[in-house]
This record gives sequence, structure tokens and C-alpha cells, in this order.
Amino acid sequence: MAAGKKAKNIGKDAKGKVKETTGKALGNESLEAKGRAEQAVADAKQAGQKAKDAMKH
Repeated sequence: MAAGKKAKNIGKDAKGKVKETTGKALGNESLEAKGRAEQAVADAKQAGQKAKDAMKH
């Protein structure tokens, strides 16, 4: 996996976790849901990159 893309996906995952935690703390369901969605997108992209890397080898 390209290091830059991996770092970007990890950053998006962390950002999603922060949003989810903040949403829980504030009782903001919308922010919490957005955080979970960002994490899901980052996880999907990371899985796609891993699959690409597996096909290269």
C-alpha cells in the first residue's frame, strides 16, 4: 500500500473516531453518525488498497 494513501486513510479513520466520540459526549446523534460513516469509508478504502497490493504480488 502506498504510504501516503495509508496515512491518509488512518487520518480519516482517526478524524471519524474523534467525531463519533464528540457526538456521544455531546449527545449529538448526527455528529456521531457522521463519525461512524467516515470510519467506514476509511476502512473500505484501506481494504481496497490492501486488495490492490495483494494483486500486485
